[in-house]
Amino acid sequence: MSELTKLTVAAARDALRAGEVSSVELTEACLSAIEGADALGAFVHKTPEIARAQAAAADARIKAGDAPKMCGIPMGIKDLFCTKGVPSQAASRILKGFRPEYESTVSQKLFDAGTVMLGKLNMDEFAMGSSNETSCYGNAVNPWRRGNDEAALTPGGSSGGSASAVAADLCLAATGTDTGGSIRQPAAFTGITGIKPTYGRCSRWGIVAFASSLDQAGPMTKSVRDAAIVLEAMCGHDPKDSTSADLPVPDFEAMLTGDIKGKTIGIPQEYRMNGMPEEIEALWADGTAMLKDAGARIVDISLPHTKYALPAYYVIAPAEASSNLARYDGVRYGHRAKLAQGDGITEMYEKTRAEGFGHEVQRRVMVGTYVLSAGFYDAYYNRARKVRTLIKKDFEDVFAQGVDAILTPATPSAAFGLDEMSDADPVQMYLNDVFTVTVNLAGLPGIAVPAGLDKQGLPLGLQLIGRPWEEGDLLNIAYALEEAAGFVAKPAKWW
Repeated sequence: MSELTKLTVAAARDALRAGEVSSVELTEACLSAIEGADALGAFVHKTPEIARAQAAAADARIKAGDAPKMCGIPMGIKDLFCTKGVPSQAASRILKGFRPEYESTVSQKLFDAGTVMLGKLNMDEFAMGSSNETSCYGNAVNPWRRGNDEAALTPGGSSGGSASAVAADLCLAATGTDTGGSIRQPAAFTGITGIKPTYGRCSRWGIVAFASSLDQAGPMTKSVRDAAIVLEAMCGHDPKDSTSADLPVPDFEAMLTGDIKGKTIGIPQEYRMNGMPEEIEALWADGTAMLKDAGARIVDISLPHTKYALPAYYVIAPAEASSNLARYDGVRYGHRAKLAQGDGITEMYEKTRAEGFGHEVQRRVMVGTYVLSAGFYDAYYNRARKVRTLIKKDFEDVFAQGVDAILTPATPSAAFGLDEMSDADPVQMYLNDVFTVTVNLAGLPGIAVPAGLDKQGLPLGLQLIGRPWEEGDLLNIAYALEEAAGFVAKPAKWW
């Protein structure tokens, strides 16, 4: 593998501007790496022609002195983002053959900044999953291994392809989306950085919807500095998205001083779960000590409604999903089942959705339809919305007390094996989101930073939760944690 693919976004940007490397060379190195990495299942629609044309255009911009920070940087785009003329399936059979005639706002912003698209990345179907095992393309695979064990591990989900591609140095960065932890959990499982910004910071227009009040796009990168650079390019007000915030986008990278003296970091007692592995507990304690040594003040805090977050999330998210996915009916686009003679429109809907949706999507649509039904709306959906308000207030109360950020584990374990959870109760899989869903329910920014390895040599991450709209401050605290942790481990190449 070329050393060029191992560059960070920041290092590549500086090399491009100094004329030490061209975007065409960088892009060709990534395309070559992708061709040799099919075993990872990360890239599902490769776009070498588009990449080469964009790289040549980026080199011309750099030569002309018109070079934004992301100009010439090769990235992968999660299959949930609509990309003009390129298959955009959300990893679902029901959208087979769908090639949008428009570009998502986030991918358009990246292209306007000179970013190079290498292709579309694998994911859980409609972003529903925590292990990237629900994709119509097949599993994405974690580039990490447990010691000498050859068992394939999950890269996490739903942004598993993005996490795998960045960790394996197939691309310099990737887009992800986070509805309940789908950026942060895979980032932790693969030893990279992933940030979910405040709800409304990135436009959702042109991103296939899962749960509209929870979904948020964000970058997955090799470092906190890279996350700051890519996030800035992705953010900004979009009049096409009514939930997009009309706020200025700061220079996040310029805010990375590493100075967190006087910052107050909260440690929530409710995140100390029964049965938490000792390694996760120790990592959390180590991270707390690192921030304290860097000059932060550590305080214990309480988020009393945390225990209700997971059940509230798994009422609200499926409810919104069942509404959003109603449009996939075999009429307007995507898959349509073959009908027998005499079949009517009801049979067409039933057969199309049965063939087009995978089991996890079917399960969540049915749960969502159930909790929205006349007899159960108040008992489940309305109650979950009230709980969500209380969870949001918990965070508001803590921030009002002067807490600048909250430190928690990112995941309850290291990456587990593919198929290891196949016979488990679905709730066991949902527990992977136990530390992350509160952030989405409250609309807050959260970032996962790699901070250590478990005894089997797998990466473990810590999560920082920040105040709304203060991604710059959150990134700076994450930068200080990254510097203190000094995580530099990379997976040994086996693919």
